[in-house]
Amino acid sequence: MATDYYAVLGVRRDASQDEIKKAFRRLARELHPDVNPDPKTQERFKEINAAYEVLSDPQKKQVYDLGGDPLSGAAGGGAGGFGAGGFGAGGFGNFSDIMDAFFGTASQRGPRSRTRRGQDAMIRLEVELNEAAFGTTKDIQVDTAVVCTTCSGEGAAPGTSAQTCDMCRGRGEVSQVTRSFLGQVMTSRPCPQCQGFGTVVPTPCPECAGDGRVRSRRTLTVKIPAGVDNGTRIQLAGEGEVGPGGGPAGDLYVEIHELPHPVFQRRGDDLHCTVTIPMTAGALGTKVPLETLDGMEEVDIRPGTQSGQSIPLHGRGVTHLRGGGRGDLIVHVEVQTPSKLDPEQEHLLRELAKLRGEERPTGQFQPGQQGLFSRLKDAFNGR
Repeated sequence: MATDYYAVLGVRRDASQDEIKKAFRRLARELHPDVNPDPKTQERFKEINAAYEVLSDPQKKQVYDLGGDPLSGAAGGGAGGFGAGGFGAGGFGNFSDIMDAFFGTASQRGPRSRTRRGQDAMIRLEVELNEAAFGTTKDIQVDTAVVCTTCSGEGAAPGTSAQTCDMCRGRGEVSQVTRSFLGQVMTSRPCPQCQGFGTVVPTPCPECAGDGRVRSRRTLTVKIPAGVDNGTRIQLAGEGEVGPGGGPAGDLYVEIHELPHPVFQRRGDDLHCTVTIPMTAGALGTKVPLETLDGMEEVDIRPGTQSGQSIPLHGRGVTHLRGGGRGDLIVHVEVQTPSKLDPEQEHLLRELAKLRGEERPTGQFQPGQQGLFSRLKDAFNGR
């Protein structure tokens, strides 16, 4: 071969495609006719153009490396045509090759689809504690976009249809050629007449104004699984907003909000409540009726129960959302000391204290936590 394409671009024979591309860009900026109008420079520019055409194409490069003629039978030729102020695209294959060679990117655009997926939606649903514990089904009303029945989502009035845009001829974009120091540069932007869709709707649907969807209120039945809690979200696939142009609907999320219960407080899957009993019941023991989620039950208060003790009722809590079984119901006991006694009650209580040897109790003190000033005093004293 008379011409050493590797030497023309100034790269090694084992150069990578990235190295070949970088070398071409550098030389193209230096030798472009708009930058260097000298005739010898123009000839040099043709050479690097031809070299890049061969070395950037894996098949042509392989033929060249084997000693063959990579340009035989190829359309265009190595240099392509160019005049003062610009150059043709023959040596680059197409316009995207030119943009990629000079700027490192190639534009990939086209008409946008009028049909797009709809947005997801979310509503808040309030449930009672027993509904969250055991599960239920509820009917909810949702106000979302649905497919327009007048135009079936097409957006065009009945009897009409969308037409190809006469400005971009269906491409969805228009091109503009501007002059720069590199020559003529072509840029593309969305068509202002059809907004990039490639088609226009001369007569929009009177029901949806060409959007292909309208708002409507629907009633859905939601299954609430047992064990849901505040913030739990239930996904209803395809029940959200219908997309523009009658596109597929998004999803609907139902967020659970559990209403407060007058007796029980929920902590995870366990339930807690407090029962207040008199001092005598704490000392003698008793049975206290309690309305649980499963019905009426009796809580066994054993003799000698102290204030602050808790009594667990296993398996009386909330159903586990994932997995079997239920949480517990924890009954906290509060022993109430009478604040007022009549003379007879006071006499009997004093007799009880005398029998128990508690007329003048000395009290039992337990080590407690030091206060802030005591701890600071000990710290300064080195304790």
